[in-house]
Amino acid sequence: MPFQSFLDYLLLEKKYSKLTVKAYKTDLENFLAFLKENFDTNNMVEVNYSQIRSWIVLMVEEEISNRSINRKISALNSYYKFLLKIGEITSNPLAKHKALKTSKKIQVPFSEAEVATVLDELHFDDDFEGLRDRLIIELFYSTGMRRIELIEMKLSYLDLPNKMLKVVGKRNKERYVPLLGKVIETIKLYLKKREALNKIQDSDHLFLTKNGVKIYETLVYRTINEYFSKASAKVKKSPHILRHSFATHLLNQGADLNAVKELLGHSSLAATQVYTHNSIAELKKVYLSAHPRSNK
Repeated sequence: MPFQSFLDYLLLEKKYSKLTVKAYKTDLENFLAFLKENFDTNNMVEVNYSQIRSWIVLMVEEEISNRSINRKISALNSYYKFLLKIGEITSNPLAKHKALKTSKKIQVPFSEAEVATVLDELHFDDDFEGLRDRLIIELFYSTGMRRIELIEMKLSYLDLPNKMLKVVGKRNKERYVPLLGKVIETIKLYLKKREALNKIQDSDHLFLTKNGVKIYETLVYRTINEYFSKASAKVKKSPHILRHSFATHLLNQGADLNAVKELLGHSSLAATQVYTHNSIAELKKVYLSAHPRSNK
């Protein structure tokens, strides 16, 4: 594989997640297939910008979104930066490339009422899978963790006596988040059911399937979508929207932006500030009700 050393570099040196490296691999393979089919070459080192531009045009014609195209080109750009770094090439063919324009997507979080409906009114079976599903939702909403962070959560990350949880985020960066009393209760009930499983293969992981192996992406997505479909009419119902809801609801209740940044595991405030637009309506209500010159 012409780019295996690059993928190893991302995984071992840059500490990217396996999921991210897999996405990079897919994007590079797609470009390689394009080169073979359209230019009868598999030499990615001698590629020029006009060839890359042809790939972009093809993707546009296939109605792939600008956002997805930008992501694929970003992966390709990272690859050529790597080749430049190790001396395989003398110039990056994407050095002067400008990303395609994209419209900013506003992620609409679940309302506090919708979350309350799921956790307080919907029925969860009192068996292993029912408790696991409930705990998945409770942890997403009470910690704001990412999907991959939940999937890779280890038993050893739990610190129930101190009501804390270790979360290992991007590039293996660790952070600690507090656990609510109700969530700890669910954890204890789930652990009892987990111990009773007939066979456990991935014993170090917190979340397992009923067959004893660690949970996977589609299972997590399906869990969130299934329960929130019963409580919300929103188009998108995903783990990320629940993370989004966690941040928005904290900010609505007056939480400090820096504190929310730390809980989310963001490296900069800029990443956290995207959640603040959902708090504007709440801020406006507070302002109008509190300002002495307001007509109320």
